[in-house]
Amino acid sequence: MVSEVAGRVLAAIDDVRIVDDLRELVRIPSVDGTAAEADVQTWCAGRLGELGLEVDHWPIDLPAVVADPEFPGMEVERDQAWGCVGTLGGDGTPGLILNGHVDVVPPGLWPDGDPFSARVADGVMWGRGTCDMKGGVAAIFGAVAAIVASGIQLRKPLAVHTVIGEEDGGLGTFATLRRGHTGEACLIAEPTAGCVIPANAGSLTFRLEIPGLATHGSTRTRGVSAIEKFVVIQAALQALEAERNRDPHPLLAHLELANPLSVGTIQSGDWASTVPDVLIAEGRYGVRLGESLPAARDAFESAVAEACAKDDWLRDHPIRVTWPGGAFASGLLAGDDPLLADTLAAAGDPAPEVRGAPYGSDLRQYAAAGIPTLQYGPGDVRYAHATDEHVRLDEVLHAARAYALLAVRRCG
Repeated sequence: MVSEVAGRVLAAIDDVRIVDDLRELVRIPSVDGTAAEADVQTWCAGRLGELGLEVDHWPIDLPAVVADPEFPGMEVERDQAWGCVGTLGGDGTPGLILNGHVDVVPPGLWPDGDPFSARVADGVMWGRGTCDMKGGVAAIFGAVAAIVASGIQLRKPLAVHTVIGEEDGGLGTFATLRRGHTGEACLIAEPTAGCVIPANAGSLTFRLEIPGLATHGSTRTRGVSAIEKFVVIQAALQALEAERNRDPHPLLAHLELANPLSVGTIQSGDWASTVPDVLIAEGRYGVRLGESLPAARDAFESAVAEACAKDDWLRDHPIRVTWPGGAFASGLLAGDDPLLADTLAAAGDPAPEVRGAPYGSDLRQYAAAGIPTLQYGPGDVRYAHATDEHVRLDEVLHAARAYALLAVRRCG
């Protein structure tokens, strides 16, 4: 019976080894674009091999991947990238993919010693990557290890996809799917604060080049300040954000802003007594659930063009809009897909709340490939990328049990 099989698998969960795996993962400083991205994939391939999985660990052909018309973008330079997939048991298409990214963002000015020390205190592990999302990856390995240790035979294969480059566009998952690794369903172990997330809004990075006219600061009325013209466009962007948040998707209605638009960097001026003749602003633009990337870009560019048309200077010197960096489309699991019910059942009582998330992830890549996908994992995204990043170890261990139960349910 399934209950007997599930009991055997749960009894084989090794809490100590899961925490040890997480500690080892966090201590690999796999910041995007560094050599440690390759190191962490080597570690993952070795661990999956130890567990007896069939492992595909390959160097990604960066020129070929980047040249693909569907490539989702990349924000850091890389001279190498590695993929890693492990497959356990069964025949044919995997019944379930467990996905986790192993790249992390730079730690910044970490306030408490080494950001990669994996310090543990009071049942919490601290450090860059603990929450986003090596806690989830360690839980995946714990679930797979328990299935192997239990001795059960899976009817359908179980696949593990560890990927790099998620933080700056999704290179790793894109290359993994292009290599032919697919499945009937996918769970991504991103931090979800106890919720199950079947939908992600998307995001784009925009760049504005706002022209001015330089002159000496003492005769500023002879020139045009690009900074003052940014104020004009900032008002238009705030109005656009308000318009795009008037009627959010029901899965995102709990959010204060379902589709945020924010300016992250501004660069202007090269001399204190010179009126600046250019301002460069870059920011993050939310893509609505179900909205195509071309439609999202068109709405933004139209708002900028309308603002320029109303300004005497910008009418003849329009702002240039470009789209650097990663392109995160939205992604949505069909409401009647059994993956949602299966995941809720595996997560246990009380059943997790089902919500959408306002940030982009690799969910949209699996969804675009026709693979039903959702997110459920340990940690809270509020602490991702933060200088107090951490994950509760009991959440990691709970996730490992949920993944094991889901794998038994989906793979037989």
